[in-house]
Amino acid sequence: MREITFGEIVNAVKSCVKACGRLTPSCKRALAESLAKESGAAARFALSVLLENAETAEREGLAVCQDTGMAVFYIALGQEVHITGGLLSDAVDEGVRQGYAECGWRASVLDPLTRVNTKDNTPAIVHLELTAGDKLVMDFLPKGFGSENMSRLFMLTPSAGIKGVEDSIVEAVRLAGANPCPPVIVGVGIGGTAEKAMETAKRQLLRPVGEPSADAELAALETRCLERINALGIGAQGFGGDTTALAVHCSKFPTHIASLPVAVNIQCNAMRLGHAEL
Repeated sequence: MREITFGEIVNAVKSCVKACGRLTPSCKRALAESLAKESGAAARFALSVLLENAETAEREGLAVCQDTGMAVFYIALGQEVHITGGLLSDAVDEGVRQGYAECGWRASVLDPLTRVNTKDNTPAIVHLELTAGDKLVMDFLPKGFGSENMSRLFMLTPSAGIKGVEDSIVEAVRLAGANPCPPVIVGVGIGGTAEKAMETAKRQLLRPVGEPSADAELAALETRCLERINALGIGAQGFGGDTTALAVHCSKFPTHIASLPVAVNIQCNAMRLGHAEL
């Protein structure tokens, strides 16, 4: 049995939340590639500003977007790990509390009914998976709510088939319009139950932007959806043009014979991820 202390987890979380100040390399690359092939003048301007903003934020130690999100953590915890000094959830919250304050990131979390702010961006959302081994691996996704508000769940009938799945994905992005600050990354979860589909969709945002699914059928679906989404003409920041989405990432999970759940979780152009291993 390997021991990992409360303090070690706090420090790992603090390291992760620094990611609010930088785009992932795959996102920057996708934006640059989109700029190179963009035909619309307004869209080219928007894409160039997004890239300039990302470089400035990283150089100056600033948030790449003022919405530094609700802190979402995906944690794989080895079964041979014993956490000492406190609860895992408390350690994550303490790391968020300290990290957001030290970096100067915005505190955006509040009570849903009273609208009273918690003032430190806690509590975080933690998805915990028990794995083999003696390591703790965490991925941090700061989820802004301009894009999160555009999440959709479609509970299709089985007869809708893959064409219904494809149509639902495209329709979700069409309905979102310019609200999620395109060009977007589209996470898709197919199957499971309602909550499993939603969790699966968001988890797809952890993939490098544009990395195709290892499943050939899903990879083909991703390609078709991306082509149809970019044909919508919403474009960068809603200015029209060729690039409404940078990527579509799909995954599936077995479901019940009576249903075909399809969840869509949209990520804005500010794709930020943190990673730590203990």
